[in-house]
Amino acid sequence: MPITRALSISFALLISLASISLLHAEDLKEIAAQSSQGQHSAAMERINNHIKAHPNDVQALFMRAVMLAEQNRKDDAIRAFTEITEKFPALPEPYNNLAVLYADQGQFDKAKKALESAIKTHPSYATAHENLGDIYAKMATEAYGKALQLDNTNASAQNKLALIKDLFSATNKPLQMASAKPTTTPAVNPPPPNNVSKPEPVATNKAADTSEPATENKRVADSVNQWAKAWASKDIDGYLSSYAHSFKTPDGLSRDAWEEMRKSRINKPQKISVSINNLSVEMIDSTHAKAKFKQDYRAGSLVAKTPKTLDLVKSGQRWLIEQERTGR
Repeated sequence: MPITRALSISFALLISLASISLLHAEDLKEIAAQSSQGQHSAAMERINNHIKAHPNDVQALFMRAVMLAEQNRKDDAIRAFTEITEKFPALPEPYNNLAVLYADQGQFDKAKKALESAIKTHPSYATAHENLGDIYAKMATEAYGKALQLDNTNASAQNKLALIKDLFSATNKPLQMASAKPTTTPAVNPPPPNNVSKPEPVATNKAADTSEPATENKRVADSVNQWAKAWASKDIDGYLSSYAHSFKTPDGLSRDAWEEMRKSRINKPQKISVSINNLSVEMIDSTHAKAKFKQDYRAGSLVAKTPKTLDLVKSGQRWLIEQERTGR
């Protein structure tokens, strides 16, 4: 598969809003739901009004930039993420997302510089390191291709180019767009007015920034338990946000049709109980994991105890479901 196809963008809306007031969190959650339901104009109008009232709300600014990218307004999204980097230069995620957008346009030098800025602000940001490796590979491909145009008998360049193409053909992984909330709390400069909500300081935890297997295992397990909790509590938005955009829907359903089916099935019973037992996590690589467990589902008189397997992919700091299977 050509490397340019491997650089396709995967987006997910920002909905993790714990660092702002409950009122604002609910407002942004409703906006995110509107956008995910295809009400793009209404959602964009609301987020713009929210930002006008709260210009230093980094969560809202980030959400707006992601929404622009999702609507294929790439130039506008680049401007929006650039403004965030200028206002909050200590955050790595906006730089990473700029790099993804630049790479999609073939501006690999700009993408490289943006990723270097992300790593400079947050050296343990694994997503940026991986994306930078992919950018280097793409730039190398262009250089080897140029060498072959000048001398098509250059066997060394031919071999190196073939190796890189084989690598991308085997992995077929896109650059990763950060979709979780920023990992660090930015300092606002200038200070926000008194009526502007300001994120509260977040203590730095070096262990949480590492990608050691034990840490990632726990994050995967937490994601699975949060998915089950949202399902049992009929939190539709929380439940659906647990699935990656690359989720393989069953029976060839479209994503919209599958979501409507799930909403109907979750809302129909008066009460749902979902228990996860004997959960085990297998790390496939740094961005892919497999979770196996016994699922105890109860709704009215229906009781179903089945083994379940979830394939998960890492998106930013979250683990999202990419495939769901009954059985081992």
